[in-house]
Amino acid sequence: MEAAVRELGRSLEALRKAPITEPFDGPAILSGRAAAVFFHEVLGHRLEGQRQRGDEEGQTFTKDVGKEVLPEFLSVADDPTITKFQNTWLSGSYEYDDEGQKAERVDLIQDGVLKNFLMSRLPIASFAASNGHGRAESGHVPTGRQGNLIVSSTKTVSEAELRKELIAEAKKQGKPYGLYFEDISSGFAVTQRSSPQAFQVIPLVVWRVHVDGRPDELVRGVSIVGTPLAAMKSIVATGDKSEVFNGECGAESGTIPVSAVAPAMLLSSIETQRQQQGTARPPILPIPSAASQPLAAKEAQ
Repeated sequence: MEAAVRELGRSLEALRKAPITEPFDGPAILSGRAAAVFFHEVLGHRLEGQRQRGDEEGQTFTKDVGKEVLPEFLSVADDPTITKFQNTWLSGSYEYDDEGQKAERVDLIQDGVLKNFLMSRLPIASFAASNGHGRAESGHVPTGRQGNLIVSSTKTVSEAELRKELIAEAKKQGKPYGLYFEDISSGFAVTQRSSPQAFQVIPLVVWRVHVDGRPDELVRGVSIVGTPLAAMKSIVATGDKSEVFNGECGAESGTIPVSAVAPAMLLSSIETQRQQQGTARPPILPIPSAASQPLAAKEAQ
């Protein structure tokens, strides 16, 4: 525990000194944890059943059942029936959903082709029955929600090879560097048609991978932004090891525990923008201590 705390301290010191990066549009690698959050936000929410109905919803994939929505080497399932991935517990596991339906594994995308949605008891066109994904926080009405979202790939390479491909892609595009997103804290996705169908993901640790061989450079103050259709089509390869992200997800049916599992991914194009920076400054003068206050002031207190 002490070693972990000291490592965290070193990371915070390094981030405090790291330069704020400029907006970027180019190739990037998402680590397994980062890719897991990315898929939860960019894809998972748009495959929830209730997103396919109503004039207010964007319905990104409503009419794409049977069509290719991801590269053919990728498949996506949601399986709340499993409690562990390798040696890591999964937060999104449950036996029965919040409508009393038995949890089921749902194969959402197979070899890039959309097959199904995450269903509660609320029917949509061509999908009349629940598949055990009606979830809600206490006091809320259940809707179709993610549990354990699992991304798998048939086109995997080693981490070293993925890095080589990143540098090659950056050179091809005339970029001085590509980005490596080591860890991500959170994100959000907009699914209603009254707003742009966009997403934003907030990284914790980001590195510039220079094409000229210089050491990787830690940077800060950047967030990933974009639209789902463009982002999904830019995935060109994946790593050979998957990682787990456990967290909580908030939506109209409340906040629930979720997990996502994914391998590292190379994207040919990803867009970033600067994060909002704090403007607070330390006080010019120290706060007067109680000992320096006049006696009358002390008695008044």
